[in-house]
Amino acid sequence: MSVTASRNATRGVVFIHSTPTALCPHITWALETVLGQPLHLDWTIQPAGPRMVRTEVSWSGDPGTGARLASALRGWDHVRYEVTEDPSPGADGSRWSHTPTLGLHHTWTSANGDAMVNEDRLRDVVDLHRGDVPALHAAIDALLGAPWDRELEPFRYAGDGAPVRWLHKVG
Repeated sequence: MSVTASRNATRGVVFIHSTPTALCPHITWALETVLGQPLHLDWTIQPAGPRMVRTEVSWSGDPGTGARLASALRGWDHVRYEVTEDPSPGADGSRWSHTPTLGLHHTWTSANGDAMVNEDRLRDVVDLHRGDVPALHAAIDALLGAPWDRELEPFRYAGDGAPVRWLHKVG
């Protein structure tokens, strides 16, 4: 397979932490559409969710591919997923997390994977919750995506040791 990528190519991982089996072909098709190549995903039982399965796939492509992947998965309420995109020259890294109860959360990430908060978003939260320390803590917690992390952690842990396959975007 010939691999073509821009000078600013990046990479990331799509983690489908849990989904009903009926959605597997639809998820595969959505990912194939964004990545521009056929996929064979290895779906395995998700021990943390009854009658659920999980998979993960690593990708490489142009900056913005992670956002397109997260958007392609949006709309299926019963799917728990995360999409990561590593930082690349001129582009911050990102992580999109989705849970059925919380919806979609996006955060920018540093080179070591820490969540980064835009200064304007942080100023808005501080101004909105001035004088209410518990509310300020909760708002900062939400900015960092902590509620999503708490909900996804049992599903992440259940996937430890799962195989990772690397895919390279062609064209």
